[in-house]
Amino acid sequence: MKNSIKSVFIALFAISSLAVTAQENKKTKVLFVLTSHNKLGDTGELTGSWIEEFATPYFYFLDKGIEVVIATPNGGQAPIDPKSNDPSFQTPATKRFYADKNAQNALASTVKITSVKQKDFKAVFYPGGHGPMWDLATDKNSIQLIQDFYNNSKPIAFVCHAPAALVNVKDKSGKYLIAGKKVTGFTNTEEAAVGLTKVVPFLLEDKLKERGGKYSQGSDWGSYVVEDGLLLTGQNPQSSEEVATKLLSKIK
Repeated sequence: MKNSIKSVFIALFAISSLAVTAQENKKTKVLFVLTSHNKLGDTGELTGSWIEEFATPYFYFLDKGIEVVIATPNGGQAPIDPKSNDPSFQTPATKRFYADKNAQNALASTVKITSVKQKDFKAVFYPGGHGPMWDLATDKNSIQLIQDFYNNSKPIAFVCHAPAALVNVKDKSGKYLIAGKKVTGFTNTEEAAVGLTKVVPFLLEDKLKERGGKYSQGSDWGSYVVEDGLLLTGQNPQSSEEVATKLLSKIK
């Protein structure tokens, strides 16, 4: 009888230990949502995500032990803006990306937005590039996903042109989510500097203001991040690491 009790105790202890170990090994997960759009208006040129805005936060989270899952509207290969591969735009993170087959495979095999649920993640991060101006701005699944994260008190973060994904998101009362909230994003002067003012479907700065956002900006091409509760927005590619840093502080 004593041996039986002892055996049961040992079995229960083993099960408990396995449960604790499994919990410890379960990584914190952050969802990245990237564009599937690759056409730069009617110019005949290609666009997509700006590689630095993906690579810098991606490796930042991986190096902190955070698991990153990447989703796009269409799934599969997330298009990269060819201009972001220019040697003058390369950073340690982009160089690391092009030397890392696993990272390249992750970007080539994204899941569809429809296959992910906010309950599986601590936060969502939207890298920029001009692509989001065309698809994520109006994508119903992305809009619903942002609402789900926000309504469940989980942080949502956007950098550069990615705040375009916010312009049609509404809150529970039916008002635009960013109305009355502090936001930033790619400035009109930065858009003019890259010569795409007449190409993009709308100017991001103007649209954020139109939706009631309390828009502010820093100097062009300098890191500038605005925080308003669960909402984080960064102005340009130079802001991507700062956005990632502030986002991590909200989920630790």
